[in-house]
Amino acid sequence: MTAIHILILIGIYFLMLLAISYFTGKNDSNNDFFKAGKSSPWYLVAFGMVGASLSGVTFISVPGWVESSQFSYMQVVLGYLAGYLVIAYVLLPIYYSLNVTSIYEYLEKRFGKVSYKVGAVSFFISRVLGAAFRLFLVAIVLQQFVFDDLGVRFEVTVVLSILLIWIYTFKGGIKTIVWTDTLQTTFMILSVLLSIYFINDRLDWSISEFLVSEELKEYNKMVFVDDFFGKNHFIKSFLGGMFITICMTGLDQDMMQKNLTCRSLKDAQKNMVSLSVVLVVVNFVFLLLGALLFIYADRFDIATPLMNGQAKSDLLFPEIALKSDLGIVVAVTFMLGLIAAAYSSADSALTSLTTSFCVDFLGIEKRPENQQKKIRKTTHVGMSLLLVVVVIIFKHVLDTNVIDGLLQVATFTYGPLLGLFTFGILTKYQLKDKYVWIVAIVVVALIYLISKLPAEALGGYQIGYELLPINGLLTFLGLWLIKDKKGISSDVTL
Repeated sequence: MTAIHILILIGIYFLMLLAISYFTGKNDSNNDFFKAGKSSPWYLVAFGMVGASLSGVTFISVPGWVESSQFSYMQVVLGYLAGYLVIAYVLLPIYYSLNVTSIYEYLEKRFGKVSYKVGAVSFFISRVLGAAFRLFLVAIVLQQFVFDDLGVRFEVTVVLSILLIWIYTFKGGIKTIVWTDTLQTTFMILSVLLSIYFINDRLDWSISEFLVSEELKEYNKMVFVDDFFGKNHFIKSFLGGMFITICMTGLDQDMMQKNLTCRSLKDAQKNMVSLSVVLVVVNFVFLLLGALLFIYADRFDIATPLMNGQAKSDLLFPEIALKSDLGIVVAVTFMLGLIAAAYSSADSALTSLTTSFCVDFLGIEKRPENQQKKIRKTTHVGMSLLLVVVVIIFKHVLDTNVIDGLLQVATFTYGPLLGLFTFGILTKYQLKDKYVWIVAIVVVALIYLISKLPAEALGGYQIGYELLPINGLLTFLGLWLIKDKKGISSDVTL
């Protein structure tokens, strides 16, 4: 499949998104942009969120991670399942009872303006970095397999990618995204299933033969309980996965903004529970694909592609899909899946960043009505430019598997949110609000120092994703030290 063919495919796909944007963005109102008029069917939101939850990181990076970590990622995924239940039955009732646009408005009503801003800043940093991780992964694939052949620089690739997203979201916002996510989830899942089928066919296997093969057994170890000090022990991975989901979904404006477009709390809860079950299955399928890719690469002597002189396992899937002899169907479905993965996460991230900045920092709902739309559109442009800059920076500083890097970032940036929401839900104390930002900064600094401790200093214990709940716990303890003993909350339903 040539670079020109891929560009034509991207163009056709983009036209489909523009058509959806045209019909969903006719109203061009802030209510539709931020809340989709609170009229989205729950099943549509749930299906679309599968793609948004997976994103390009799962699509490429999870299969590429199998060689070094086998199926240990499923331990984290099972933790995700527990986390989604907490979101459905603890967090969503709070958001719906308060009828918020930004979920961080809860912190203002519960504690005050400083807590509100700390929560909003934590999300903003988290989402900018998270969205940039996802966009970076897709951009390097497009660069290596398309734009390098055309002599286009990486920076131009990034600008073009984000420009396309801006074009089809600047009017409809979250209303458009609820519908485009449905299309993108379909392409993403279809791509993986067809890839598995055709690779098995090339290996002269049926699906059942692959599942019982000796080659798969080299990769499919799922539960690690032998070494508690190891980074991937089941308990540490499960708890890390649970808290990552609570934070990266339940305390994340990007993911919750979609849930808040449902007609009722009950519908939103249906969405969340059904999503959690589907994601367990889909992530397992991605791991099966990863094992199959490495088996195929070993069988046909395909080397892991290099980036900046180093082997990059994230690029093995595109290398096999686009440059091996699997045929045009695999190449086309891979590119459709990749493009879908790119847009399903990046478009909602761009919209949620715009929403958060408008509501949490600019107070758009308090501005004159005739200025609100202009503020939203200007902010949308600003968020697009910010993502361009961060993605370009990542190319020069990132040296890890992208899914691992994304989860590591979450352990730092979501800690203040986890601590603040937990304190608000589990206690009735008010805080000395003006000191909250100090607690947040001190705890993040402590977490950074803890993350740098060598295993030898901890008796051989390797710190993994449990660093996020540790971050939340230290934040909770710090908030306990600045609680206002005279102030007991009675205004907010917990």
